[in-house]
Parts: sequence; C-alpha cells; structure tokens
Amino acid sequence: MNMKLKSLMIGAAMTSVAAIPMTSVAAQDYPPKTLSFVAPSGAGGGWDLTIRTVAKTLKDTGLVDANMPITNRPGGGGAVNLAYMQTQVGSDKLISVYSPPILLTNLTGASKYSYQDTTPLARLITDYGAFVVSKDSKYTTINQVMEALKEDPKSVKIGGTSAAGSMDHIQFLLIAKAAGVPNLNQIDYISFQDGGAVAQVLGGHVDLISTGLGDVAQLVESGNLHALAQTADKRVGDGKVAEIPTVKEQGIDATFENWRGLFAPKDMPEYAVTYWNKTLKAMVETPEWAEARKRNGWDAAYQTGEEFNDFLAQTNEEYKEILAEIFKK
Repeated sequence: MNMKLKSLMIGAAMTSVAAIPMTSVAAQDYPPKTLSFVAPSGAGGGWDLTIRTVAKTLKDTGLVDANMPITNRPGGGGAVNLAYMQTQVGSDKLISVYSPPILLTNLTGASKYSYQDTTPLARLITDYGAFVVSKDSKYTTINQVMEALKEDPKSVKIGGTSAAGSMDHIQFLLIAKAAGVPNLNQIDYISFQDGGAVAQVLGGHVDLISTGLGDVAQLVESGNLHALAQTADKRVGDGKVAEIPTVKEQGIDATFENWRGLFAPKDMPEYAVTYWNKTLKAMVETPEWAEARKRNGWDAAYQTGEEFNDFLAQTNEEYKEILAEIFKK
C-alpha cells in the first residue's frame, strides 16, 4: 500500500475514534454491573433503611438491573462518609443517602464538607422526628419529659443515632426550646452512631431516644417501644404509628422535618446524572415505593437534582439561624 495513503487512512481512523464523545460511550454502558450504595451510619438507622428501600424498589420494579450492595460507613454524623466521597470525585458508581446532617455537621464545624461538595441527585421523602421510650418508662407524655428537664437539665438522658450537634440532637433541642426548657446546652445527649440506640433505651441506659419516625415504626407497632410524640404537623402513617400524637397536639408549638435524599460524589458525569434523574423520578411513581412510604410513615417529597440543590441552599440558611438561636450565649 502507498505509504502516503496508509498514513492518511490511519489519520482518518484516529480522527474518527477521537470524534466519538466519551460520554456517549459511557452513557450507552451505564449503569455498570455493580453500583455502590452507601448508608453513612450503622445498620438499622434511618439512612440504612432508606438506602436499602431504594435499592430494593429499584430491583423489584426492574428499573435497575445492576447489583446494588449496601455499605455502612458510620462516623461523625455522616462526616466520615462525606470525607470519603471527596476521594471519589467524578465517580459514576457511588450513591449515598443523606438528610439534615449533611448541612448540620458543616454548620457546627464537625466537617469542612457540605452538600456543595457532592452532586445532589434527588430529594425523596420527608420523615419526621420521634421521641420514644421503653414500654416500662415512667414517662408517658413528652410534656412530662420537658417538665423534668425544666427542674433539672441533667435528669433525663437523651440518646440518638446522629452526632452531638447533628439532627437527632437538634430536633430534640428545638422541641425543648419551644416547650420553654432553659439551659439547653446542659441536657445530656449521647450519640450511638453504630445503630445501638434502641438497645440502650430498652436496657435503661438512656431515658429517651430522639430519632426518625420511620426508624422506630416497627418497634412501636410491636409494642417494644412507646412513642411519646412525633414532629409532623399532622398524624402520619398507619396502625399504632398513626396514634402517635404530634408535639403540637400536646401544646408545644414546633415541627421538624427530616427530609432524605440521594447524593453522588462531586462532578458525577452528566450521563449518570441524567440517568438517575430519569430513573428516580420513575421509581417514586411506582406502587412499590408508595407502599414503602406508607409502611414507614414517610411523606412524598420528590425533587429533581436541580430543585433539590435550591432547597438545600435555602435550608442551609434556615439551619444557620436555628443553630445561632439554640446555642446563643
């Protein structure tokens, strides 16, 4: 073959290959055979329940054929996993669930990272706070707890699965503040990020757990735990969960929303973002997801990635004001 012609053919072939956008090739093969779904907490908590429910729904509905193993990466109220996500910038495989702590850990100085160091994919649901005690507890109403704290802020030990200064802690302090409890910074809060909070209250090591309603719904249904109150502006769920009074019903003028959504590492490729926007929108419209929401007492709160990002920016400012008020000297 003429060397000049051969050179031209090779050059043309290289130009042709180079002209194929890599995103198109990657998009065609997406998702990969295995994805990495992460709960930034121990097993059994709200993040764990949410990400497992998402994976099961995606698989059961046939929306995603890939393997979706769940990894638990607890620590720092989600800060440990958030730091890990910074090592995965640009990845199209890792998806993690988060809720208010992705903002709170940054605002309280526990983490230098926040939602801006991720790719928000979708807001999925709103859970609510719940305050539960053992079935043999001397406390039968949330007001009894608040009255005890007014007399002595050390008289009631509060447990939760988030870090001190993060969601479970903050939601309890918000309700206590609304109830007129002084010296909020003197209240004992113990963090059980390994998911052992329920065992601690059942064993009498703490008096009350501040947690997500969905986290303890089944234990309330079974009668192992007694719920004193929940933080929605209305009653939610079914069965015994629907019987849990709101704090507002008990004269405490406050609510707290525990929204949850999915996040990928920062700079997730556009083809992957597009895929998840489409897939998650389809998922939240399935009867399987509706049943999961009903079972766990979750309200629908779907937002696309762009809408979710705007919501996070607004909510971050609101949390700044809340923290400044709670911890002001």
